[in-house]
Amino acid sequence: MPSKTDGSFFSSFIAVVQANTVDERTNFLVEEYSTSGRLDNITQVMSLHTQYLESFLRSQFYMLRMDGPLPLPYRHYIAIMAAARHQCSYLINMHVDEFLKTGGIAEWLNGLEYVPQRLKNLNEINKLLAHRPWLITKEHIQKLVKTGENNWSLPELVHAVVLLAHYHALASFVFGSGINPERDPEISNGFRLISVNNFCVCDLANDNNIENASLSGSNFGIVDSLSELEALMERMKRLQEEREDEEASQEEMSTRFEKEKKESLFVVSGDTFHSFPHSDFEDDMIITSDVSRYIEDPSFGYEDFARRGEEHLPTFRAQDYTWENHGFSLVNRLYSDIGHLLDEKFRMVYNLTYNTMATHEDVDTTMLRRALFNYVHCMFGIRYDDYDYGEVNQLLERSLKVYIKTVTCYPERTTKRMYDSYWRQFKHSEKVHVNLLLMEARMQAELLYALRAITRHLT
Repeated sequence: MPSKTDGSFFSSFIAVVQANTVDERTNFLVEEYSTSGRLDNITQVMSLHTQYLESFLRSQFYMLRMDGPLPLPYRHYIAIMAAARHQCSYLINMHVDEFLKTGGIAEWLNGLEYVPQRLKNLNEINKLLAHRPWLITKEHIQKLVKTGENNWSLPELVHAVVLLAHYHALASFVFGSGINPERDPEISNGFRLISVNNFCVCDLANDNNIENASLSGSNFGIVDSLSELEALMERMKRLQEEREDEEASQEEMSTRFEKEKKESLFVVSGDTFHSFPHSDFEDDMIITSDVSRYIEDPSFGYEDFARRGEEHLPTFRAQDYTWENHGFSLVNRLYSDIGHLLDEKFRMVYNLTYNTMATHEDVDTTMLRRALFNYVHCMFGIRYDDYDYGEVNQLLERSLKVYIKTVTCYPERTTKRMYDSYWRQFKHSEKVHVNLLLMEARMQAELLYALRAITRHLT
């Protein structure tokens, strides 16, 4: 465990030793691709997966700093607008700083009424992408690119959409990992380690499992979570055997998807605030003027469509418009090279594995990774014809589904209690891997809807 002078927190969920213990590769990547020129808290958490971190930083650096359709200050202002949809002050503060450094007009930071009309016109697509991307149509695209002094060119719009999707998804990662505000390096020893019930949450130098920081602390809790782990391993084995024995019909697969999609609508509403005690995170849900100045219609959210009893999400058949066959080529054509960088990042996170599960080694986790990715897409109405959604119910326990739904759809409501409540025997690095999968699945879902609308506008 780090002492009070040799450790610092970058996360409310996870503690880490000082930055000088970060490996050389991470330091090199920060020097090469960080726009701020320093090792920020997001990078520290992601450095648990250096391979992925490289893909992430390269694509982010490209969209913020390399040649592209949008001026540099616009890029950071769009990041601010995206982060504000989820009240993510961490990202807002970061990009306010970067906006000014790249020559942004300080007056714009007073709010949307001070920005050019063409930036203001992004409000609708920002709102829909963040909360209900399935509502985006070619009419939204036409409205933005129509001729006139405030119009967007298609390359500019694609650049903006990539930035919006990136920062909506990154807000999910920030809240899902409990990222703390940056602290002034000059006073980094001026604050004490946060503790829970008189013990440190975790020491990432040892990448301890959650049980070591469990709020229960009892032997029963450890035995219980061990049996959870064994049960999950057993279910994976059984599903693999069943898959080899017989394949479900297309009709059955479709039925299972619709069942999972409908059930996902009710995962959070009763669980988030009733199953978990009150926490400090819930106090933060009042939207401050610092955040609200960058958005319109702040009450618009993912849950609204279900409130009116409209339990039916339209289904987006992935085979009809895939990232690989459609989205990738369109985005590359209109905003060169970003498609390659995004594709590499999506593939990296989807295929990333160390063949371990908690204390078990030589485990094929493909099934689990696919269930996590596809469950996020299911909540956004995206269906893969060749996937058996019955596996989601078998592999993802209730507390994990609550966590996924919250991090993906209402990240600002995420609590440490939710993070601790699932997969208690797993290492923090494995849970960070889950957060990376959720982030990229969400970004890809938003892009699919936006790029499909752009394709329809073009045809």
